[in-house]
Amino acid sequence: MLARFSADGCPPNAMNTDRCSLRGFSFRLGSGDQRSEIFTQNAPVHFARTLDQMLAFLQARMPGPDGKQDMAQVEAFSAANPETLHQASYLAVHPPPASLACTTYWGVHAFPATNAKGETRFIKFKVAPVGDEGRPPEDAATPESPGFLRGELEARIGARDVRFSVMALLDRPGDPVMDVTERWPDEDAREAVRLGTIVITGTESDEACDGSAFNPANLADGIGHPPDEMFAARSAAYAISQARRR
Repeated sequence: MLARFSADGCPPNAMNTDRCSLRGFSFRLGSGDQRSEIFTQNAPVHFARTLDQMLAFLQARMPGPDGKQDMAQVEAFSAANPETLHQASYLAVHPPPASLACTTYWGVHAFPATNAKGETRFIKFKVAPVGDEGRPPEDAATPESPGFLRGELEARIGARDVRFSVMALLDRPGDPVMDVTERWPDEDAREAVRLGTIVITGTESDEACDGSAFNPANLADGIGHPPDEMFAARSAAYAISQARRR
C-alpha cells in the first residue's frame, strides 16, 4: 500500500499550520486491474458542485490590478452560490488537529458499490485515526516550528503510531449522490461498514511519491465511478498535476 498526505497551500516546512486547513489523504490498495486509488480530505464536502461553478468561484477570488481581491465581487458570488461556502464553514467549525495522523478524512464522492449478490448501494469513504484524535505526542514540537507537520508525522511513523480505520458509509433513499457540496443527512451517525485498518510503517522520498501517479478512476471490481460531474474531471486534472510535479 502507498499513501500520500497533503496540506493545501502549505509547504512541508511551513512554520505556521493555521493556513493549512484543507488536508488530504490518498491511498492505493491492490495492484494491476484490482487496484483502487482513493482520495479523501478533512472536509466532507467540496467547494463547488460543477466545473463551471468551480471556475467562477476561482475567478471571483482573483486579485485585481492592485493585487487585492474584490471583496464585493466575492460576497456577490457567495450570495448567489451559497453551497460554495459549505466547505469553508465546515473547516471553520472543525479546525484540523496539529497532526496529519490525527485527522479524520472524508470522501466527498458517492461510489456505487456492488456485492457478490449483485446488489448495489452508494457508499462514501471515511478514514478515521485509531486512538485519540488530536492527541499530541509527548515530544511534539510546537505547531509554529519549521517543518512541524512533516516532522510530527515522521515521529509518529517511527513510533508505529499511525493507524487509520477505513469505513464505508452506506446510503439511504434520497441521499444527494450527485452533489459534492452537500452532506448526506445525519452523516456523522450514519451506518458504516468497517473495511479494514491502514497501518503506516515507513516513509518514502518525495520523488517516489510524486513519481507515482494517483488516479481516482482506478478502482477494483465492484466499485464504480461516482456519477457526479466533479469526479469525471478529476482524472484529467490529476494527470496534469502529475506532469507538472515531475
